[in-house]
Amino acid sequence: MAGTAGPKRQDTRKYFENLDGAGKCIAVLTSGGDAQGMNAAVRAVVRMGIYVGAKVYFIHEGYQGMVDGGDNIIEATWESVSSMLQVGGTVIGSARCKEFRTHEGRLKAALNLVKHSITNLCVIGGDGSLTGANLFREEWSGLLNELVEQGLVSEEEVRSNSELHIVGMVGSIDNDFCGTDMTIGTDSALHRIIEVVDAIMTTAQSHQRTFVLEVMGRHCGYLAMVSALACGADWVFIPEMPPEDDWEDVMCQKLSENRAERKRLNIIIVAEGAIDCHNKPITCDYIKDLVVRRLGFDTRVTILGHVQRGGTPSAFDRILASRMGVEAVLALLEASDSDNTPACVVSLVGNQAVRLPLMECVQMTQEVQKAMDEKKFEDAVRLRGRSFENNLVTYRLLSHRKADSELPSSSFNVAVLNVGAPAAGMNGAVRSAVRVGITEGHKMFAVNDGFEGFYKGQIKEIKWGDVGGWTGQGGSLLGTKRTLPGAHLDKIAEQMRIYNINALLVIGGFEAYVGLLELSTARDKYNEFCVPMVMVPATVSNNIPGSDLSIGSDTALNAITDTCDRIKQSASGTKRRVFIIETMGGYCGYLATVGGLAAGADTVYIYEEPFDIRDLQANVEHLTQKMKTSIQRGLVLRNENCNENFNTDFIYQLYSEEGQGVFDCRKNILGHMQQGGAPSPFDRNFGTKVAAKAIQWVTKTLKESFKGGRVFTNSPDTACLLGMRRRAMVFQPVSQLRDETDFVHRIPKEQWWLKLRPLMKILAKYKTSYDVSDSGQLEHVTQIRPRETKTSADI
Repeated sequence: MAGTAGPKRQDTRKYFENLDGAGKCIAVLTSGGDAQGMNAAVRAVVRMGIYVGAKVYFIHEGYQGMVDGGDNIIEATWESVSSMLQVGGTVIGSARCKEFRTHEGRLKAALNLVKHSITNLCVIGGDGSLTGANLFREEWSGLLNELVEQGLVSEEEVRSNSELHIVGMVGSIDNDFCGTDMTIGTDSALHRIIEVVDAIMTTAQSHQRTFVLEVMGRHCGYLAMVSALACGADWVFIPEMPPEDDWEDVMCQKLSENRAERKRLNIIIVAEGAIDCHNKPITCDYIKDLVVRRLGFDTRVTILGHVQRGGTPSAFDRILASRMGVEAVLALLEASDSDNTPACVVSLVGNQAVRLPLMECVQMTQEVQKAMDEKKFEDAVRLRGRSFENNLVTYRLLSHRKADSELPSSSFNVAVLNVGAPAAGMNGAVRSAVRVGITEGHKMFAVNDGFEGFYKGQIKEIKWGDVGGWTGQGGSLLGTKRTLPGAHLDKIAEQMRIYNINALLVIGGFEAYVGLLELSTARDKYNEFCVPMVMVPATVSNNIPGSDLSIGSDTALNAITDTCDRIKQSASGTKRRVFIIETMGGYCGYLATVGGLAAGADTVYIYEEPFDIRDLQANVEHLTQKMKTSIQRGLVLRNENCNENFNTDFIYQLYSEEGQGVFDCRKNILGHMQQGGAPSPFDRNFGTKVAAKAIQWVTKTLKESFKGGRVFTNSPDTACLLGMRRRAMVFQPVSQLRDETDFVHRIPKEQWWLKLRPLMKILAKYKTSYDVSDSGQLEHVTQIRPRETKTSADI
């Protein structure tokens, strides 16, 4: 693979080369309900296990296969997990197993594992599957003693298999497991739901219909909540937060008001486990009958059912599952080198992989149900975790419009603009900002065409109803340009004076960041810029300092992944073919690297990791060796600006020449298709929440800087960028981020995703160094927090 992983600094970093898997046996199984992305997790476990020298086994049909043994437990090879990354469900099968719940069943399972010398178990499933695995681990020594007494295993076999190590990964589309922000399969299920909702919206609009949609979630309302947030639904029913006693009147009144404002459709989303405050089920048919009886609206019910479990996994789920799979193997290797390590689950908090004690997570998950049974619904919401709580708070802010008389009195004018190239999710962020701003009592102004429109005076007030239906729209409805404000400061200051703009929200890419820097630097000269200013990153390139993620990059990743899937399918038909694919990103290799990880690329060339002709030659040789196996295809991704001389044509010609007689080549430049399309659920949700948080910061800062009848603030911390850093959303002064920026190449000097490069190389069978400094720390689940006095603190 191109480049190296950098010098080893043994004093500060820990590398997994110290963890040897030789002589160890790892088994992987999927259990319970299937979820998209499970195959990516299985692939990562198998390839990482083989990479470190361990033997890896598939256990087919979950715990049933472990109990039955025989052909259900077979050794996995590198090639046996090829082509499964893009496949939904689980190719090794999953089954509910009553026998494993009995002592006799677990005794049979133990015998089958001992016969294969398997002492490391990776379980991918829900809380039931993981609880079963933990019980199995606790009983392990007793089960071995019974097997010895029955003469089924020898004393030597007991000694060499004395400890069973368990690591869990949560595969569940419901996202109902405490301790992780996202479970494997949730994002893909949201993709299925939003695809259906987007399609339904067009027909509903044509006929002025109301649609009631039932989504999965018997005990957890995450899918219903996030899909409601992502499509701007009129009403949502979830089990964790039942509606008040008079909900029928309130809902019908809201639907009626929406129609009176010329909204041609209504969307109501219902989790299958939805209940009222007396724990009585609320069904889709009951809601339909209510709407027809009270309002006379033409109403239809759609039950999505198992569509949500099916289909191709999203880019997010593939990356999540691949990261979790590699982390699971590292956890097993470390556990087998130490005594009494508790069974753990690898999970995602913010943007970081963490390990948590399995039973702590299970107990917390069970506490949620207990709180709901006892009608302690606010406790249930907090127990679900910060991510769930944030979604609920944001949905309430955006969906329930207050009467003008209920709004706080504010004389502040806040302007919103898009700057830079279009990015999917920008419109959802604008909608969120406008509606939260109005709820906070501000007068909201929309600026068309970025800073260019600003200095030309293309500014108008924007109302609540003006942004209806914006979440699902791609591109930028406000219009966006790359023009920087530096050459037009006089005119922009004049427009701010004319419209009495008291605060600015800029949603955009690198130009937005540089523009905010220019405005904040000009505060000494222009008092008009001495107002709160905040930027929300929105660019497919994900190249903004101060934030791990940008609005739009997830949609672009899905576009890249979908195209690569089709190309791989084409290559598998023709055999011995290598595709060279060019991605966007400027000098930032995020799309190429993470897209390569999600698509199963063999090589990815990026600017941040320099490469030369020897690297190119080594990569060609690597593909030549691959063509001798049963996987006779190759996928090479190249970031558009990775090297001035080694452009896409050069690499294509080099591979074509060097691969003569072994493989042939094709090239594909993806271009602007990466910027287009409807925003992914992640980008809709992320944009909505980030913009809401930004406006709440604006409100707080306006109040603090309002003195002597006017807004005035020139402190650096009032010109900020709001970004995700590891586990938290953080406001950072743009002046401080200057030192973190490579302005020539328009990228941050340090980028977190470079740590994923070695992982991608390992899964493509390259020898490399992998820094695991962030791994290995077993953390604890955060217990229930006292109720916040201000909901804005957590959005």
